[in-house]
Amino acid sequence: MRWLKHQIGILSGTTMDGRGYVGKGRERAAMYIQREFKEFGLQPVLPDSGYMQVYTFPVNSFPGEMSVSLNKKEIAAGTEYLVDAASIGFDGDKTKVKKINLDKARTKEEWEKLKLEMGDLSKIYLLKNADSFCRRMSIRSHQLSENLPKGCFIVPVHGKMTWTVATDTTSNTVLYVQDSVFPKRLKYASIHIQNKFSPSVKNQNVIGMVPGTVKDSFIFITAHYDHLGQMGHDAVFPGASDNASGSAMMLYLARYFASHPQRYTLVFVAFSGEEAGLLGSKYFTEHPAVPLSNIRFLVNLDIMGDATDGVTVVNATEFPREFKLLETINQTKSNLPQIRSRGKAANSDHYWFTEKGVPAFFIYSNGGKGYYHDVFDKASELSLTNIDGVIKLIQDFIPAL
Repeated sequence: MRWLKHQIGILSGTTMDGRGYVGKGRERAAMYIQREFKEFGLQPVLPDSGYMQVYTFPVNSFPGEMSVSLNKKEIAAGTEYLVDAASIGFDGDKTKVKKINLDKARTKEEWEKLKLEMGDLSKIYLLKNADSFCRRMSIRSHQLSENLPKGCFIVPVHGKMTWTVATDTTSNTVLYVQDSVFPKRLKYASIHIQNKFSPSVKNQNVIGMVPGTVKDSFIFITAHYDHLGQMGHDAVFPGASDNASGSAMMLYLARYFASHPQRYTLVFVAFSGEEAGLLGSKYFTEHPAVPLSNIRFLVNLDIMGDATDGVTVVNATEFPREFKLLETINQTKSNLPQIRSRGKAANSDHYWFTEKGVPAFFIYSNGGKGYYHDVFDKASELSLTNIDGVIKLIQDFIPAL
């Protein structure tokens, strides 16, 4: 457990910049995982590029100045407001704010008329009742910005806010602001946001293997190491649970199996691009380092910070024989209080492999404080309860396959 805590602390530490697209944290994390693979004795899979599988994709980021004031009060990035990840920049001092009640739009025709009221680009628009509007119009809340016209918009939010990564931009700037920080009467706002759209950002999947006695049959153990990075200079998303924890567990298993080779060759992959839309795993399945048909099984690890209530296995219903095997091992060894079954889901890097016919589980832990895609997901907030049981379960499951 000390070893895991150390690894999570490094991968989610300040030098990693949230492993995103501001600073060099993502590259540092990839190099760190490569060094660990080498130290454990894993061999590179790719003959030309060693441990690194390089590819590119577009990203919108916020590397520069970011400040937001409501009337005269500056509010805090990350905790009191988030910028929509696809937003363009905005620069305005003491800009007049106009309220727009989205409940006035009950039909698409009424919505088109309402958008005409937001045509003055010299104003900032405060959008009231955005949640009910999105439900009424069958718009997912994170897609609201795509349905807004040009301009700058403020959307009040009650409760938890989550951020993401965007691979394109909209024609507007949208801020999600905690409703508790609004003044009684919002007259004007000062907003300064710089974005940077990069059409081709270099990314790396890090791949290493432990040869088995059967060289051309493989079992994969995977986890994504990328996260959301930074929003301006002040808001950092450490990503300790998501997914420094899964990456640390993958590294532990790589170290263990390097000293305990198996019948099948074991391949360990640290994916990038997961938060941007499962892009690293998608690229791998389109440019496989080994024939996909030779992969006997894949175990993907994501969110491994607290297994107080055991784990959930995505694709359990798709591969009942392997799930029964996992359950039997757990019942025999009493590693975890519960293993929950879940069906097919496109929620982590196992997905593209399953779509290509590779049998795969995505295992995630159940427990913790619920910090996810926010600035509170820090190493200090992880209990790692029962995580040793998850590792022991997988250590027994891999040979049993």
